[in-house]
Amino acid sequence: MSKSNSKETLIRFGVSMEKELIQKFDKLISRKGYNNRSEAIRDLARAEIVRETWQSDQGRQVAVLALVYEHEHSDLLHRLTHLQHEHQELITSSLHIHLDHDNCMEVLVLQGKAQALEKLAEHMLCIKGVKFGELLHGTTGKDI
Repeated sequence: MSKSNSKETLIRFGVSMEKELIQKFDKLISRKGYNNRSEAIRDLARAEIVRETWQSDQGRQVAVLALVYEHEHSDLLHRLTHLQHEHQELITSSLHIHLDHDNCMEVLVLQGKAQALEKLAEHMLCIKGVKFGELLHGTTGKDI
């Protein structure tokens, strides 16, 4: 189902919530720019489906791994490059950005089994000299 479904495929249902919870929810979705509760609930449902799919390691997953590191740090570049070549079947694309004189950012677009993507990210994030990194779980969009 896509966000642009026609009304024919939409199903209406009621949701009961405590007054305090719905007030907090309404403030949250207003800050985020949702037009209504339905849009927010659909996005929450999709996010949970993606999370569950990742946890069950079902099918092909996609992700983005971002790393910030000091490029002059001993053998860091060699280790990052070696890991990328070793796991090239998981890496769809990479982007290298010079942030300043000392720091760089590497952004990798990944595809594969969730467990393999998580393992690669863990290895890269643990390399000495990596200052910050994060794996953003994604979805192919096929099943949501």
